[in-house]
Amino acid sequence: MVNFSQLLAVSEKTTDIVTWVSLGAIAVLIVALVLICIFNKKYSTLEIAYAGVCLAASFALSFIKVSPVQYGGSITLASFVPLLIFAYKFGPVKGTITGLIFGLFNFISDPFILTPMTFILDYLLAFASIGLMGFAPKFGKLPQTAKVAIGTVLVYVARFIFHLISGFIYFAEDSIWANIPTPNMFVYSLIYQCIYLPADCVISVGVLIALAKTKTLDRLLDMMKGKVKDKKENSAAADEAQPTE
Repeated sequence: MVNFSQLLAVSEKTTDIVTWVSLGAIAVLIVALVLICIFNKKYSTLEIAYAGVCLAASFALSFIKVSPVQYGGSITLASFVPLLIFAYKFGPVKGTITGLIFGLFNFISDPFILTPMTFILDYLLAFASIGLMGFAPKFGKLPQTAKVAIGTVLVYVARFIFHLISGFIYFAEDSIWANIPTPNMFVYSLIYQCIYLPADCVISVGVLIALAKTKTLDRLLDMMKGKVKDKKENSAAADEAQPTE
């Protein structure tokens, strides 16, 4: 069981930090969105639109969850999948930026930190790891199912490492699981992360493989590329080019 008196004590000590970091997170989010608009040459209107759609979908799915552990870890209904698809299509840089924004959304909706460092690890770096999915299309001649599966696992491994370090800092302070028979804070954090992250990874991998096998992923990627629109425009251009009698 969790020592709730210690957890409450830690939470009380960080109330002011949470308040200020929340305001800072909102400011960073606004700045990020402004920068995306300024550098519109690198971000087309279509890309920004799909980034917004994927962020909204991931954020909505993040509320459908099971929380086997207190204060953080949750198994969601494939909440990473929309953003993983976005990163797979538009690359690591744009995937990283949307991942950072998603992390800020998660923090603002349910803020809980122990130190500013745990905020950086849990809400910035852990979610920025979504950008790693952007390298998946370059995995040689592997089938698409293998690419999305490997890419997703890489994302979750990076996320696991950042949460693991954050958990070590958390448990090293004064929040201890009384029934774990070891004084090693690293083991505490390892057990904590293993309770929910592997399951969340399996769900995301399963959903992406299913989408790839049913060709739904290809249709989504084509849609993001604007192929449907291009076909319509080409058809219209062909009709105009035909000679009239």
